[in-house]
Amino acid sequence: MSNDSSSQYSSSNPQESSKLDVVGVRVEMPSSQPIVLLKEIDGTRFLPIWIGAVEATAIAFAQQGVAPPRPLTHDLLKDVIAATGNSVSQVHLTGIKNGVFYAELLFDNGVEVSARPSDAIALALRTGAPIYGSNALLAEAGIEMNEEGEVSPGESAGSGNEGEVERFREFLDQIDPEDFAI
Repeated sequence: MSNDSSSQYSSSNPQESSKLDVVGVRVEMPSSQPIVLLKEIDGTRFLPIWIGAVEATAIAFAQQGVAPPRPLTHDLLKDVIAATGNSVSQVHLTGIKNGVFYAELLFDNGVEVSARPSDAIALALRTGAPIYGSNALLAEAGIEMNEEGEVSPGESAGSGNEGEVERFREFLDQIDPEDFAI
């Protein structure tokens, strides 16, 4: 069920992917654009993805364990998946093309469905599914940081995303790691 525009970016092979953890969601100033920041669990690369306000709220609610009185869209999707006897086994952030990130939801029955990364992350947080980023995506759009939280010299995203890297560096200059604590 993969859609052709994203399946070319798929990397379901664990040897070609790194497990990621969601650091948090914050708003980048002065543009007021939400960003979700993921970090390689066994590495030093971070992956910033600019997302919409609704998706940022959905991710933040899931991280904070907020249970709304009525299910939000991602809660509803989780319930529908469970009601049909399925479960999300993994989420893969698979690639980026022209500044657009791609993701895949992998179900326990082997079905793969293309998704926006923000929706895939929100669903993964609700279902407990692990999140993976393809090594190619991390090489292209990831930012390597040292132990002090500084961007390592010469260690940034691939050459096709200088604007993204510069925006992320400016964002990093304005925040502390504690800003992402929940």
